[in-house]
Amino acid sequence: MSILIALFALGGLTLVLAAMLIIANKKLYVYEDPRIDVVEDLLPHANCGACGFPGCRPFAESLVAGNVLPGKCTVSSDEGRENIAEYLGISLGAEEKKVARLACAGGSNVALNRASYEGVKTCQAASLVSGGGKGCFWGCLGHGDCEVVCDFDAISMDNFSIPVVDPDKCTACGDCVEVCPKDLFSLEPVSHRLWVVCKSHEAGDGVLEDCQVGCTACGKCAMDDPGDLITMKNNLPVVNYSEKHNTQVPIERCPTGAIVWLDDKLGAIKGRESKKIIRKSERKMGLS
Repeated sequence: MSILIALFALGGLTLVLAAMLIIANKKLYVYEDPRIDVVEDLLPHANCGACGFPGCRPFAESLVAGNVLPGKCTVSSDEGRENIAEYLGISLGAEEKKVARLACAGGSNVALNRASYEGVKTCQAASLVSGGGKGCFWGCLGHGDCEVVCDFDAISMDNFSIPVVDPDKCTACGDCVEVCPKDLFSLEPVSHRLWVVCKSHEAGDGVLEDCQVGCTACGKCAMDDPGDLITMKNNLPVVNYSEKHNTQVPIERCPTGAIVWLDDKLGAIKGRESKKIIRKSERKMGLS
């Protein structure tokens, strides 16, 4: 008899709990637009954050809600963006692609190390030991933390331990910006062709003792620019991209090539008066 009572009690409790779950499900149910799944499938699934959202799913939700336009996804293909716009019946919109840019050109062939770092071979670790040992305190340490952290294989280290960004692969996720202890990376619109490849705050020809391509703060680029395009701040030229900057004039008289013009096919172009770098081996103490 006691067994039957226990079974009935258990069955009754089960029915009550099931009823409570059904009621809670109806009361707490949140409708989700089925178009979100479709739009998410049309996105590249990079989850890179270049659109300003933490992943493709939140971006898809915002697209369906009408808060953004497909053009904000600069990682997707033109066809992919057009398919989303057509599916949702909205305009395509446009957003200029951004890429990671490095403000240093001081590879081992042109920049000195004043001390030899022994330890974990990461820039983060090396920077904690007297700045990493490089003569230029602001220069790239060359251990490749940025290459390791990039999930899109957009960064590789060249023969002189300087990161090279592939703009076609770069999604502007910002991981390299966060990991660099010298704050040398920034995310820039691809139209920003005039670029300062130096972060040193020193001035004068003494800069060249540590790095042959460092900015000496001579100010020639600011003198030559056709308007208010360049100003000197902390011994470095700062480009005002709100001004018309489609000009190579400021790079022409730069003696070290610390300010360059970035070309899609030719890469970094230096001015006519910039010293040509021909060294193919590591620059060591005691050598020019």
